[in-house]
Amino acid sequence: MSVTPATEVVLYDVQDGVAVLTLNRPERLNAWVPDMQVRYFDLLEQAAADPDVRVIVVTGAGRGFCAGADMEVLQGGDASEDARGDERPQTYPMTIPKPVIAAVNGPAAGLGLVMALMCDLRFAAAGAKLTTAFARRGLIAEHGISWVLPRLVGSAHALDLLFSGRVVLAEEAAGMGLVNAVHPAESLLDETLAYARELATWSSPTSMAVMKKQVYEHLEQAAAPALAESNQLMAESFTRPDFGEGVSSFVEGREPRFEGVTGRP
Repeated sequence: MSVTPATEVVLYDVQDGVAVLTLNRPERLNAWVPDMQVRYFDLLEQAAADPDVRVIVVTGAGRGFCAGADMEVLQGGDASEDARGDERPQTYPMTIPKPVIAAVNGPAAGLGLVMALMCDLRFAAAGAKLTTAFARRGLIAEHGISWVLPRLVGSAHALDLLFSGRVVLAEEAAGMGLVNAVHPAESLLDETLAYARELATWSSPTSMAVMKKQVYEHLEQAAAPALAESNQLMAESFTRPDFGEGVSSFVEGREPRFEGVTGRP
């Protein structure tokens, strides 16, 4: 079978401070191949380094988000050896100092669900199907899903989804906290982009970068050290230009003119 060129398996577009990354193997429901991971992570790095990008949206071309690993391609040996050698973990999007939002437009299964869960927020199309799938393939909780899933939905829901490998629809997923919101399929991307543009317009990129780092690092800390670090970071925020601009823009009733960020906070 033919394989989409590596440079086209994920598309990239930037408008209004929002980078949109589109998984682009629609004929295979955007099933994952190693080249897709390399391209996806490279584009996340590109967006992180661009001060004009303030928010990142990830979605899928066609009617699926990502149907999981493409067994046909992997078994056929069509994926490049360079792609197989990429060492960045599936948790890599959590290290990007900008909000990463998944617009789950259709099926997200196995590794495809992992990719969505490693984003900071998830908006899903009504009726979208999500499944861990691993137990039904004789596999275990792979790629960090055993770390992130209980933190999103609690251990009982996590074990249900992992043990059973059952399909849950977006509406049930929202009820357990797996996705943040459900929108009609035809308006999902527009709703997600509207939210992303609001963040890009009104929220300090530096503040969001620091907050993202706080939340993920503090998951592993006790309350006392997390509080101490937060107090220190708050004191630092008072010294940044963004604080003065945030106050001035509020008093003057206008959009703030915050500076963009690159790299790590």
